Amino acid sequence: MKAVASLALGFLMLAVVFGPLERLFPARRQRLLRPELAIDVCFFAGQYLAFAALVTSALAAMHGAIGPVPALTPLRELMAQLPFWAQAIMAIVIGDVVVYWFHRASHRFDFLWRFHGVHHSVEHLDWLAAHREHPVDGLFTQLLINLPGFVLGLRFDLLGPLVVFRGMWAIFIHSNVRLPLGPLLMLFGAPELHRWHHAKVERTAHNFANLAPYLDRLFGTYHCPAPSDDRYPLGRTDPWPRGYVAQLLWPLGIRRAAWLTGAPCGRRDSAPCSSER
Repeated sequence: MKAVASLALGFLMLAVVFGPLERLFPARRQRLLRPELAIDVCFFAGQYLAFAALVTSALAAMHGAIGPVPALTPLRELMAQLPFWAQAIMAIVIGDVVVYWFHRASHRFDFLWRFHGVHHSVEHLDWLAAHREHPVDGLFTQLLINLPGFVLGLRFDLLGPLVVFRGMWAIFIHSNVRLPLGPLLMLFGAPELHRWHHAKVERTAHNFANLAPYLDRLFGTYHCPAPSDDRYPLGRTDPWPRGYVAQLLWPLGIRRAAWLTGAPCGRRDSAPCSSER
């Protein structure tokens, strides 16, 4: 009961923060009760009620495995001589580089795409759609983004406020908001950049650095046309199950999941899923 109360409170807080922003500064005209809203509510609930514990356990296991490695002691002693802000920046930058290449690999390699593609099935972006993520994809991302900090021996209890800020910003870049960020666009990312990453093409090939756009500039994957072009469709081009349970099971090879949940693939007028991808 306590977990459900915390979930409801978290949902309310995010709605209070991002709801008014999306109404006051909308990037696209979009109904509040948009299509597939219920599916994303399920992803939100599943992420915080079930899968967050899985990620926490995996991170603890990885930290326990890396922590005692003797070969890392000289590096950690060197890091300890730096001020905390320098340690934090180094861990964040290295983590962003690692996640950039993992994200890029997730669009290239079929095994990773089958999980990451769940996130790209969203056809209406807002703050709630940010939570449509397969737990396997989320687990890989969290392990990789925290790996540099574990290797460097950072105290993550001191990084709490920064972790919260970056988590909120990750939700913000999915929101249905148009707010010019000026020069900050290169440091923090913006919804206008990330919407292009969700464009309805086979697999997008740009804007992989969700929270560090300067990496897209550095590696040649930056893409941000004029705002007037921001009316392109979002989502996947291939058939995909629309139900919550189906989207969890489909990447695992359970191809009839969409039939079992009564959810057709693609749009409402499309044919049911085949048993082959």
